[in-house]
Amino acid sequence: MEKLLKEIDELKKQLDEKRPLPPETLQNLKEHLLVEWTYHSNAIEGNTLTLAETKVVLEDGITVGGKTMREHLEAINHKEAILYLEEVIRRGEQLTQHTIKTIHSLILRGIDRQNAGTYRKTNVVISGAEHRPPDPVMVQEQMDDLMVWYEDNDHHPVLRAAILHSAFVKIHPFMDGNGRTARLLLNLELMRSGYVPIVIHNHERLAYYRALDQSHTTGDHSDFVEIVGSNLKEALQFYLEFA
Repeated sequence: MEKLLKEIDELKKQLDEKRPLPPETLQNLKEHLLVEWTYHSNAIEGNTLTLAETKVVLEDGITVGGKTMREHLEAINHKEAILYLEEVIRRGEQLTQHTIKTIHSLILRGIDRQNAGTYRKTNVVISGAEHRPPDPVMVQEQMDDLMVWYEDNDHHPVLRAAILHSAFVKIHPFMDGNGRTARLLLNLELMRSGYVPIVIHNHERLAYYRALDQSHTTGDHSDFVEIVGSNLKEALQFYLEFA
């Protein structure tokens, strides 16, 4: 893990030396990221829009035949959530539970008004996972504890971002949309620390879920950090190709 983090920081240093990138390059990368991030994050959760379909929904506002309204809203909402992250970073805002609830509200806007931005009031089960999320009466307390940990820890930024994602999913504070919200939080932390955002790809879904469950049941975050770090390394290398 230490070797991977050093490689990541060296790549970040190389990219920092080439910043600021030309505006047209940044815009092109942003448009690419919006589609890739939205497609893969939604696909992990079962959305059947293809990458090309996600692109036309986001860029052209076209309705794709044979797809549900929910799937269209999930794409549109995810894009809006990414734009919200950019605004949080631009304003230099600290991460709070209000920020988290706002992200979640955007994710479920027009899909589940009753639960959007509201911590769950019933028990939930994570399909295929050994870990069982806490009873709903414990959610607020555990989210409070998570924010205390977040504000006080001195981990490497990449490690902090990965553990924040894992700990959030372990609590599973919302009825739905926890995975998308967690991946948005992960990238919010990376971007706030000067790194580039990552995309956890749909084909990585099984390894991603296994690594999360391992971290939840054993407290060993190494496999999950490896997934985050490897994707970040690739993302930095990708950005350097355009620098």
